[in-house]
Amino acid sequence: MTKILIADSMEKEALDLLGAVPGFEVTVKTGMKEDELVRTVPGYHAVVVRGATKLTRPVIEAGKDLKILVRAGIGLDNIDSAAAKDKGIIVANTPAATSITVAEHTFGLMLGAVRKHGQAVVSMKQHRWEKKALEGTELYEKTLGIIGCGRIGIEVAKRALAFGMKVLIYDVIPIQSDLDVKQVPLDEVLANADIITLHVPKQPKPILGEAEFARMKDGIIIVNVARGGVVDEKALLAGLNSGRVRAAALDVFDKEPPEDFTLIDHPNVTPIPHLGAQAVEGQKRAGLEVVRILKEKLA
Repeated sequence: MTKILIADSMEKEALDLLGAVPGFEVTVKTGMKEDELVRTVPGYHAVVVRGATKLTRPVIEAGKDLKILVRAGIGLDNIDSAAAKDKGIIVANTPAATSITVAEHTFGLMLGAVRKHGQAVVSMKQHRWEKKALEGTELYEKTLGIIGCGRIGIEVAKRALAFGMKVLIYDVIPIQSDLDVKQVPLDEVLANADIITLHVPKQPKPILGEAEFARMKDGIIIVNVARGGVVDEKALLAGLNSGRVRAAALDVFDKEPPEDFTLIDHPNVTPIPHLGAQAVEGQKRAGLEVVRILKEKLA
């Protein structure tokens, strides 16, 4: 039997399909830390995770029979790919499954930021009526700067164009697209964007730090639905406090869950607990893609 460990929650339909594959023995055991994973993983041929469980080098080295590690989602920052490569273990993910999910979430945050939805909700729940104080702006004819334009960035660009926005893209890879967007250097995005949204993998250092904030337009809005650490949180807070940054909508943080809530408590920050891919449809697509990958590689 091929033994598969599901270490994070997964859609029931995908689990049922996986369990129905001849020769597959599926075990669901979630919420494990490194030491428990090290004790559990021996004997398994595959491990499936989402974003919570970390497959570190000690875990991977303990899996003497491991053939494949799969993340049901975008990115691989919770899997030690170098350790897997050293042992000849395949590493896979499902980058296309939640692209629309994350793009829609990004646009929701963008709309909320320009129209001050977060402050309005808090105000109303405190039984205040602050209609005049919460006046916002339109997205129409504003310039959106997209940093990182892979699958998600392209989906965000499509929606921005539908709103009548101008779209500037920065990416280290030339973008092939028929969309009415312009790929430019980062400095041009920083100088011209009214809103900047990021869609990049985990980085060794922030893409937006103190120097980058200094080159942005006054009143810039920052939306980060990528990974914690791609925006320098101290520099962002300084920008919010000075007024250079009008608002920030953040789905991700340096540490999750956060320990320091100073940035989160800022009145012009809309904080979200990493919900970018958390939609039923996206998770279903991700689960079904995991089933396809495992059948292709192991069945």
